Amino acid sequence: MQAKVGNKSYINKQIEDADFKIKKKFGQNFLTDQNILTEIIDAADLNNDVAVIEIGPGLGSLTERLVSKAGFVLCYEIDKEVIPLLEKNLSGYNNYDVINKDILDVNINEDIEKYLKDYKNIYVVANLPYYITTPIILGLLSKTDKIDRYVMMMQKEVADRICGKPSTKDYNALSIAIQYRTDAKKITNVPRTVFIPAPNVDSAIIRLDKYKTKVYEAKNEEFFFEFIRLCFSQRRKTLINNLSAKFDKQLIIKMLNHFNIKENVRSEELGIKDFINLCDYIVENEGF
Repeated sequence: MQAKVGNKSYINKQIEDADFKIKKKFGQNFLTDQNILTEIIDAADLNNDVAVIEIGPGLGSLTERLVSKAGFVLCYEIDKEVIPLLEKNLSGYNNYDVINKDILDVNINEDIEKYLKDYKNIYVVANLPYYITTPIILGLLSKTDKIDRYVMMMQKEVADRICGKPSTKDYNALSIAIQYRTDAKKITNVPRTVFIPAPNVDSAIIRLDKYKTKVYEAKNEEFFFEFIRLCFSQRRKTLINNLSAKFDKQLIIKMLNHFNIKENVRSEELGIKDFINLCDYIVENEGF
């Protein structure tokens, strides 16, 4: 079936005919550019052995491409009023299901076991609502290890932080939290003009591939994520000043000297392995 949903005039007509009201509270921005849809699909690299989780399918511009390429698509749509339009647009397919729930409220492992257990790989492919992008990603990464790949469109600023590298302005605690678990790459930037309605910011597509074997492993992972947030709590301050809010300054100086790290270092200068070493040192010496 030829994709038709991701067409600006078609989407406008659907919204008008159904008297559908776009809801800002759900972050609804419908993608209209077929070329962007193709980039998302190409980045996902789908086949019949792959089950896809889509978050916020809306009218189905992306979903229609997903069901034609993947073995099965499980959609989470919070807005029950858009579901009849979505199902109408997917009427030629039977390899999907729609759950009318907020992705933040679901037991993702139970749903994967119920709907997707027969598939070799599970990917998340989605145009994420801007207002809850970070909670969605961090939530899924912390709740399940069953998702192998994430291909997502999101606010460009957030994408830049997720893919940020040391000694750049985008590198922060979010960069480390996600790159600790996945290989993060930006695919392309997306202008705001390819959405209805147009958002106030530009977007970007990123791909996260879960490490097949652990690249990084902190001794206390729960404390590690708390630790990196503390390290970046005030970006203009040195690492010593940020950590001194919770730990003895002399301990911090001793720790930095132990790893041959300069005492005036700022957090954005250090790599993930550096933060693991520092965190493990605190765990061993402070009993966390």
